[in-house]
Amino acid sequence: MQIQKNILCALAAFAFTGLTAKAQKVEFIEYDLPNGLHVILHDDHHAPVVAVSVMYHVGSKNEEPGRTGFAHFFEHLLFEGSDNIKRGQFFKIVSGNGGQNNANTTQDRTFYYEVFPSNQLETGLWLESERMMHPVINDIGVKTQDEVVKEEKRQSFDNRPYGNVINDIAAALFTNHPYHNGVIGEMKDIDAAKLDEFKAFFKQYYAPNNAVLTIAGDIDVAKTKPLIDAYFGPVPRGAAIVYHKVEEAPITKQVIDTAYDANVQIPAILAAYRVPGRDTRDSKVMEMISTMLSGGASARMNKKMVDDKKEALQVFAFNYALEDYGMYIIGALPSGGAAPATLLSDMDEEIVKLQTDLITTDDFQKLQNQFEDNFVNANTRMLGIAENLSNGYTFYHKDTNHINEELTEIRSITREEIRDAAKKYLNTNQRLVLYYLPKAKAQ
Repeated sequence: MQIQKNILCALAAFAFTGLTAKAQKVEFIEYDLPNGLHVILHDDHHAPVVAVSVMYHVGSKNEEPGRTGFAHFFEHLLFEGSDNIKRGQFFKIVSGNGGQNNANTTQDRTFYYEVFPSNQLETGLWLESERMMHPVINDIGVKTQDEVVKEEKRQSFDNRPYGNVINDIAAALFTNHPYHNGVIGEMKDIDAAKLDEFKAFFKQYYAPNNAVLTIAGDIDVAKTKPLIDAYFGPVPRGAAIVYHKVEEAPITKQVIDTAYDANVQIPAILAAYRVPGRDTRDSKVMEMISTMLSGGASARMNKKMVDDKKEALQVFAFNYALEDYGMYIIGALPSGGAAPATLLSDMDEEIVKLQTDLITTDDFQKLQNQFEDNFVNANTRMLGIAENLSNGYTFYHKDTNHINEELTEIRSITREEIRDAAKKYLNTNQRLVLYYLPKAKAQ
């Protein structure tokens, strides 16, 4: 249930959205149950597997001050059991029926899923309906998962090299917005919370009218619909959720900060910019800029800083796209004693080139090919299709068909837009510069 990747994995995780000319149109049907649950069904009979997923539109940005970490905590807590599933049996039921399951949390949503042989579709529906309708939330479960989450924080953040870098960047980029807090939150907030607060958080956010049930795989739609009605129809609708985006004032002066990590031996230099949210066209353009800078061995920063000048062990650029805003992050790990300021200067030079000159037509074609060749990876597995369909409905103004529109949007982006976005968002007076440095471990 890891919710972040360290800096060395950042390029692989975020550099590509992936779009392919070979991608087939994803067919689906969608409808709402009377209780507000949105249902998306995609039938694909290439393999006898089915992915059952539920995406709740709740993440760390929905938490109250002083109660951070609730959304991620619930990612764990809702595996404790239900009125009809004994404590500790959830995973055993899944594995005993030949399936796999997991969940993950971001700043904006929580995603639960099972992947089963298709003859176990009903098992997946039952498990997710139990989680939604009547989970057991008690002191035993809270105490158990409190220790689990603390151990995850130690392993994935506090004791992992560069593990807290995204949290440190978010804390500096967002002054007022709850993205400031990161997903893992503060353990003291979880420890201080009362049981009634956990129950209230569940009641508010884990209702059917705040969720998307997406099923993708080897299903018979006509037979699946009655099963969905039977398992999810009785779940009561929750109160309407009204979310108000917290606006951040523009950054107008470069912010320089330093963070220390006892787990690293090699420092990192990073620059981070606040950019528009994931549903905007500019967010896609920023992803394309990422690929130009660090997407592959021949990308500009890689070629210049790693291959030619040999001053960096690794460079990276990625658009951390979130619902309300994005974090555009570039960075490098020095090699051979190169000064962090030198690396920053070289990265800035490449950005200025993007701001000044149109990329060549050959580079532009290569860029589009990279996106097109990678899209298929996002939609080869049923779980990937289920998540992408859910994302379209949840984050693109209920446009489930976004999965089929994204390729057209990417193909319509121009070289001029790439230049203009770099000029608009990647200026030195609009950013955070973070020196991420080794720290001696306490004896």
